[in-house]
This record gives sequence, structure tokens and C-alpha cells, in this order.
Amino acid sequence: MAADNIKMRAQLKGDYVEVKVLMSHPMDTGRKKGDDGELIPAHFVQLVTATLNGLPVLEAQWGTGVSKNPYLTFRLRNAKLGDMVAVTWHDNFGASATQDIIVTQA
Repeated sequence: MAADNIKMRAQLKGDYVEVKVLMSHPMDTGRKKGDDGELIPAHFVQLVTATLNGLPVLEAQWGTGVSKNPYLTFRLRNAKLGDMVAVTWHDNFGASATQDIIVTQA
């Protein structure tokens, strides 16, 4: 999937960087029926990872309990202006998306 499936902001706020991530994904549970009355197969993000300048800083395993178009916020210490933050998700259909952003001043 294209990188436009992830929108990000990483801003320096005092002694930490606040990262906000909005991911476009249907996050279907597998329990909802479509217009034809058939169950829509489960389709959800399984793994979210984040790196700071290429080093891992976050790994989250998700399931069907996360809502459509998930929003994630996290804070990083020891990050500075100009650092690179990258977020990647992988879903249960084998699709993935990655987006990176440079830390800016709030």
C-alpha cells in the first residue's frame, strides 16, 4: 500500500518528541456482514513498528479490537530537531505501509 496511507507529525516539545500517526486501514473484525449478507473477512493491522534514525523504538502487536483508521500517539526522549522518525504497519493480508518524517519544532 502507498505511503499516503499514513499521515504523521513529529514535533519537539521541551525534552521529548511527540509523534502522532494516523493510519488509513479498514480494520475489519471478520464479524460484520456485507451488503450481500456474507461475512467480510477479517482484515486488520497486526504489527506496527517505529524507528528513530533507523533504531527501533516501538513495536505494537494489534488485533481486531482496534478501530478503523487507527490513531497512535507516542513520545520519544533523546530525540532532537532533524532526527528521522519512521512508522511501518503490516496487516494480516500481507500489505504494509511506511512513512517517515523529520522532527520539527512545535
